[in-house]
Amino acid sequence: MRLHSGLILALAFGLTALPAAEGVRRTAVRCGRLIDGNGAEPARDATVIVEGERIAAIVRGAETPSGMEVIDLRDSTCLPGLIDAHSHLLIATDDYQVDHLRHSSGYKALRGLAVAQGLLQAGWTGLRVAGDADVFFAHLDVRAAIDEGMFVGPRITGAGHYLSITGGGGDINFLGPEHHVVADGLVVDGVEECRKAVRNEVKHGSTWIKVLVTGAFMSAGDNPKRVQFSPEELRAIVSEADRLGVPVMAHAHAAEGIKEALRAGVRSIEHGTFIDDEGIALLKEHDAFLVPTLYVGEYYMNEGAASEAQRKFVELGRRYREEYLRCIGAAVKARVKIGLGTDYVGFPIPYAARELGMLVQVGMTPMQAIQAATRSNAELLGWSDRVGTLEPGKLADLIAVPGDPLVDLSALERVSFVMLGGRRVPDLRHRERPGG
Repeated sequence: MRLHSGLILALAFGLTALPAAEGVRRTAVRCGRLIDGNGAEPARDATVIVEGERIAAIVRGAETPSGMEVIDLRDSTCLPGLIDAHSHLLIATDDYQVDHLRHSSGYKALRGLAVAQGLLQAGWTGLRVAGDADVFFAHLDVRAAIDEGMFVGPRITGAGHYLSITGGGGDINFLGPEHHVVADGLVVDGVEECRKAVRNEVKHGSTWIKVLVTGAFMSAGDNPKRVQFSPEELRAIVSEADRLGVPVMAHAHAAEGIKEALRAGVRSIEHGTFIDDEGIALLKEHDAFLVPTLYVGEYYMNEGAASEAQRKFVELGRRYREEYLRCIGAAVKARVKIGLGTDYVGFPIPYAARELGMLVQVGMTPMQAIQAATRSNAELLGWSDRVGTLEPGKLADLIAVPGDPLVDLSALERVSFVMLGGRRVPDLRHRERPGG
């Protein structure tokens, strides 16, 4: 069994070589099986020693020092906290194109906080929000409240809105021209509007820029196979974002849109439905990530097929499902960098873990799928120095599941323990309202 250097040192020197600073909380998490996220074979009977918010050591076969809190998870598998690189906290209904018009931004922030806490309870310790359904920036307010310690919640980064052209995937294309309604996306046209939009997004706290390069599957009145932003607009968006120090994620289904986005310098391609060999080569050339979102289509085709609002999505999903799986499978085979994104849009929270099973279906091993949701996503988000793997010096973001997820990935739908930054996450589930 291959062991990383931190574990070798811990085994060599033992716990006595790990003195804690005075007053620092020390916890020993005893794991029946440990997946560290680095790709090594799982370690059995491993103990993660946590000092304060960070991992101090990982040891095996050692006595736990007296005076240390012990968390006994020897009947479980421990692994790094999961990271979702494509989530939408504020979308609560299948009719998402008008969901942003329901309720106030304040209400949506509270509802989004409840979703964030639910995802954390289900093992998702990190989220990248890919734009969201609010006229203002409710989900970024959720992030601020969590970061300031007002509430317990996952680590959050992301974009305020998804940028769309007029008539694009982020516009509302089913109303008459006499109606003036704010769209769910931020509609911008031309180089100067694109530049200003990037500046405004960053001003209000966006740490990513999201751009809808092509049409979408879920939105009415546009075609996912059609490229929407011009190359000049894309270059303006990426160059302005780069100047301000934030990366760009590109929603792109059409093969040509994927390639134009990569040539412009985006950090990640979201969905990538019709990616071709040239697009795969460009991903590798630009060291960019592909974040396929496979399960959401399965959910609507199988469990939400009766949705009138998502009739287009269901129809196109069934038409292109095999092509999509084949294209993503080719990218996996070519060893491009794959990040895991659930495209969480309000389906039952435990189902988010089914995205890992879909990655296995297109050619990943279970270990590679787990790494996509941990180590790879940490690299994508620029968090590799803090999270994504379990090793000394990193933040103690750790979850536990029954059984062995390498044998049965559905175990990840049954997370039994969550630690975030060295602290056990309490049960955040809401009590049932009286009478219901």
